[in-house]
Amino acid sequence: MNPADPILNAFLATVFTWLMTLAGAALVFLPVRAERKLLDSSLGFAAGIMIAASFWSLLVPAIELSALNGYAEWLPPALGFLAGGLFLSGVDKIIPHLHPGCDPEDAEGLPTTWKRNRLLLLAVAIHNIPEGLAVGVAFGAAAATGELAAPIILALGIGIQNLPEGAAVSLPLRGEGLSEWRSFTYGQVSGLVEILGGLAGAILVYSFSWVMPYALGFAAGAMIFVVIEDIIPECQSGGNTDLATVSALLGFVLMMILDLALS
Repeated sequence: MNPADPILNAFLATVFTWLMTLAGAALVFLPVRAERKLLDSSLGFAAGIMIAASFWSLLVPAIELSALNGYAEWLPPALGFLAGGLFLSGVDKIIPHLHPGCDPEDAEGLPTTWKRNRLLLLAVAIHNIPEGLAVGVAFGAAAATGELAAPIILALGIGIQNLPEGAAVSLPLRGEGLSEWRSFTYGQVSGLVEILGGLAGAILVYSFSWVMPYALGFAAGAMIFVVIEDIIPECQSGGNTDLATVSALLGFVLMMILDLALS
């Protein structure tokens, strides 16, 4: 990868994260049941990776770039972080969506007559937007610093957590009565939005260099919003609280090790 070509790098990296989602979704073709323990541990693991990635791969570079640009070290990351969380909160209230396992009357967002399958797909797509955005922004920042290690590690970490996440989407859909192919399609298509988010993030940061620390903070805030709003409540709701929590710790430690050992 060439640091000077962040848009291509972001595209390749998010294609990788999508392929990992596809691989996880393909588990629906195997004789694997959507055991609640498996789903809760997978979601907990994904939460741990996302929390660690938000700090090590996004907020720390945002702080460093703020200092290099002569800003107060805390200001751009803090403003970006809050903006990212508030943006996802607004999206959550506007776009109709339904989380797996919920009844249709529990759909969030604006009222709609859309079918359950579309609402389930939108819920996961909203979840995946910040992940793609984070990868794109990180590669955009790498074009200025010349350091590719951090965005590559971020993409690797998100790809690793997308593997169980793809299964956590397709297996419950299969359990709700969808065919194997439809469950697989919804599971892997939900990861395609990461490519769009990655391209948007890289183009924005590459075009407006001053926005880099704000954008890194924005991506971190959006990811943390998803973790707190969706992933943690869902993985704690099935009664496997200790398993989900330990899985989150393992995910966090894995991402931390990747970032520190390979950077």
